[in-house]
Amino acid sequence: MYHNIRNYDIRYLDVDFKDELRLSSLMSVLEESACASADELGFGYDDIMPKNIGFVIVNWYLEQYRSIKLKEKLTVHTWPMKPKRTAMFREFEVYSGNEKVAVGTSRWCMVDLKSFALLPTSAFFADDKREYNDFRAIDFNSWHLAPLDGGDKKYEKLITVSDYDHYFHCNNTKYADICFDAFSVEELAGRSIENVQITYIRQCKYGELLEVFRHDEGDASLLEGRVNGEPRVRVAVKFRKI
Repeated sequence: MYHNIRNYDIRYLDVDFKDELRLSSLMSVLEESACASADELGFGYDDIMPKNIGFVIVNWYLEQYRSIKLKEKLTVHTWPMKPKRTAMFREFEVYSGNEKVAVGTSRWCMVDLKSFALLPTSAFFADDKREYNDFRAIDFNSWHLAPLDGGDKKYEKLITVSDYDHYFHCNNTKYADICFDAFSVEELAGRSIENVQITYIRQCKYGELLEVFRHDEGDASLLEGRVNGEPRVRVAVKFRKI
């Protein structure tokens, strides 16, 4: 039963004004583990880059059983599921000591790095002889997020150099910060994330203005980032009171 297991210290720069782990920091930790696991299994960045192939994440679903605090020591377990025709799923469990504090599942696609067109997973995994786990960290398959009908504009962000990654687009973790900037300190002060779902629709490039719209229903919010009216990212978040 394969698991990649890595340990992380929650640093001052990883937390928000409540000393709670920011969503973008949690995603960064999970993706570090995902990359280490892919390296370990032979389909990491150095393995696929020479073939002009890249992995991009298209969906996240995360549940936090409680808020994660400054100076906690986390252990992340991750493993991939067997590649499907056009997507690869990766699972995550997050522990603080022996306590499971979060779980997540993610969906990744392969792209041609020259055209950024989607590729079938057979572009790399055609003769795959690896053994994969057949269990999920969480039973979640509701990947579709409906478009936001209207909503109120809450924030806008010009995509700049600091948002870029080596695929020359806004890094997926940056959208978490951008969308949470659509809330005020007062709105977030008494709440923490219970679960969050993110769907990446189309990449944002340098110089584009991403406008964030939001609709609230009780402790849940749906956000949509748009460039010139075109949806680029959707985030559904449910909060718990603290």
